[in-house]
Amino acid sequence: MEEDELELAAGLEAALELAPAVQAAIEQVFPSQDPLDRADFNAVEYINTLFPTEQSLANIDEVVNKIRLKIRKLDDSIRTVVRGQTNVGQDGRQALEEAQKAIQQLFGKIKDIKDKAEKSEQMVKEITRDIKQLDHAKRHLTTSITTLNHLHMLAGGVDSLEAMTRRRQYGEVANLLQGVVNVLEHFNKYMGIPQIRQLSERVKAAQNELGQQILADFEEAFPSQGTKRPGGPSNVLRDACLVANVLDPRIKQEIIKKFIKQHLSEYLVLFQENQDVAWLDKIDRRYAWIKRQLVDYEEKYGRMFPQEWCMTERIAVEFCHVTRTELAKIMRTRAKEIEVKLLLFAIQRTTNFEGLLAKRFSGCTLADGTVKKPEAPPPSTNPFLEDETGTETDEIVIEKSDTDKPKKPKVPDNPFHGIVSKCFEPHLYVYIESQDKNLSELIDRFVADFKAQGPPKPNVDEGGAVLPSCADLFVYYKKCMVQCSQLSTGEPMIALTTIFQKYLREYAWKILSGNLPKTTSSSGGLTITSLLKEKEGSEVAKFTLEELCLICSILSTAEYCLATTQQLEEKLKEKVDASLVERINLTGETDTFSIVISNSIQLLVQDLDAACDPALTAMSKMQWQNVEHVGDQSPYVTSVILHIKQNVPIIRDNLASTRKYFTQFCIKFANSFIPKFINHLFKCKPISMVGAEQLLLDTHSLKMVLLDLPSIGSQVVRKAPASYTRIVVKGMTRAEMILKVVMAPHEPPVVFVDNYIKLLADCSTDTFQKILDMKVRSSPAELLLVCRAALRLLVK
Repeated sequence: MEEDELELAAGLEAALELAPAVQAAIEQVFPSQDPLDRADFNAVEYINTLFPTEQSLANIDEVVNKIRLKIRKLDDSIRTVVRGQTNVGQDGRQALEEAQKAIQQLFGKIKDIKDKAEKSEQMVKEITRDIKQLDHAKRHLTTSITTLNHLHMLAGGVDSLEAMTRRRQYGEVANLLQGVVNVLEHFNKYMGIPQIRQLSERVKAAQNELGQQILADFEEAFPSQGTKRPGGPSNVLRDACLVANVLDPRIKQEIIKKFIKQHLSEYLVLFQENQDVAWLDKIDRRYAWIKRQLVDYEEKYGRMFPQEWCMTERIAVEFCHVTRTELAKIMRTRAKEIEVKLLLFAIQRTTNFEGLLAKRFSGCTLADGTVKKPEAPPPSTNPFLEDETGTETDEIVIEKSDTDKPKKPKVPDNPFHGIVSKCFEPHLYVYIESQDKNLSELIDRFVADFKAQGPPKPNVDEGGAVLPSCADLFVYYKKCMVQCSQLSTGEPMIALTTIFQKYLREYAWKILSGNLPKTTSSSGGLTITSLLKEKEGSEVAKFTLEELCLICSILSTAEYCLATTQQLEEKLKEKVDASLVERINLTGETDTFSIVISNSIQLLVQDLDAACDPALTAMSKMQWQNVEHVGDQSPYVTSVILHIKQNVPIIRDNLASTRKYFTQFCIKFANSFIPKFINHLFKCKPISMVGAEQLLLDTHSLKMVLLDLPSIGSQVVRKAPASYTRIVVKGMTRAEMILKVVMAPHEPPVVFVDNYIKLLADCSTDTFQKILDMKVRSSPAELLLVCRAALRLLVK
């Protein structure tokens, strides 16, 4: 029976395996924490949970009774549910039949409602049929009445228009013509009707007659030949201008063209090419003449033309076009007579006049002209940009502090820029050649002044001063750039940029590099290298205080020139045409100033490095195997520290305005001094144990001094830059490790080599050989054993 029950249970378990979705739905509807309700129920685990130990089997009867009681309850629940579902099928069929009957009744009611709705719709159509006919009749009647009214207005208007035209009643014609044109637009779809087409042709004929009549009236009032009719403008012409606004735009343009031509006819006579007043030195008279003419026009004819015609501006613009053509013609004829001062005078007066036009007029009449309003440049933080509203003779000083102050760029808002001054562009080669000559003389003057005045006096309290000549150079550059940009933003700017590049390089080599002190002795002519090979007590060629200050001053000047040249390049790119921006490139000049900076730093490093060489030479010549006890730091360390304390504060104070280059100086000195110190350590041979301890003490003292190098001798203690600290710590730690290897016992050799590998990361045979040479050895055979052991470990 137990086996049958087990098989039945297994079968039921297999039959009751539900899909995961079904099982999840059941758990959601009937949540339960009972392990028996879980889909992955495991009987063995459940039994082990009930009886975890042998002692728990004592209450097995009680557990079995509880499970049997639970089974009986489940059987009762199942039996009740099954009995309750006995009549479910019959109840369902009965409910389905009732639902079908209800649907049939609903369908019948819907059909009845639909039939009634169709009947109602038919009744409404019959009722409203007559109303729709009345609506259509009303709309057609209204349209007919409106059209007839328009036709009556058009016919009457055309008759009146023809009559008023013959009587030159332009004041009434201006209002009537606009109304007739507007009414005629309503008959565009009726042009197939002969009467309508005839009225349209009469309107066009009246417009043409008006146009010709108005032109004839203006020709009579302002004849092309002879003088203008005396007296102010008539009301007839003023009303005629109002009519011209309604007529074909060509009539308006013809009136404007003839009036301006007649108004400027006197100008062409007075300033003919063969007249003295036509030359550049009397260019002021041209602009004075047009100013008087504009004032005269405003007084006499200001009310004759409509304000929207902008006649005053049109006269000024046409004057500019004529003046540009005439000036270009006369300058081509007398090109050899053009001098720089004369050209700049004419340019200044012309640009001033263009600025006056910009203040007086909006430039709305330039839309169809050749001069376009320049676009605003993108925002820039270029400190080279300053106020340029003054003349080209204004002095604009570029202070050194300006390089750190961004200024708001000026938007070129003059729509008349170049409308006349464009004619000077082909002759700007005279200006460019003059600037080339002036800059050459300026550089020569800088060289002569430097030789005459000598290097700047040391002033460590104020820091390294920038040479005043560099500010003068960039002031002149700014002046030239402003002048040239007022004339042209095309090829002349490129030519001027080439001149700038030439003299930036000359300034860098002649003024800066050419005045750097040489690394030779003034008396003997020997190099520092040769002097370092003399005996320990010999004098080392060092730069004087004045020479150190000069090097720092040249370095600061080169740094200022580098930054200002970059700003100059940005400013030139803003000034030049967009198509020429790629041709503005001052990278070569900035690289030149970078080379000057690098050379200056290298000179400072070489000077301090050379000053420390005798002390390192003295260190390598000491008999370190005879040192008997460890004392304070050695004399050579004191000498090195003394030279550092003498030079570094001077350099730091003179480079106070360029801290980054002082940091570069410190880094380059550390990179030069530390390897040289290690090389001199290898020359200290042989070394006893006590001697190695003394050298280790000296090395630590030098390490601390080098770490404090950036702020040595300063009242304000600053933390050294992390990049510099890493270099010093890495280099001097290697020196200390070398000495610790020397101090290590060399017996047995394998242990000695193992210490060498642990303390020094490079593990090269050359370094190992140098360390062996430093140790005090008992015999060559011992050295051979050590080397063999070292080679085996290194090869491994």
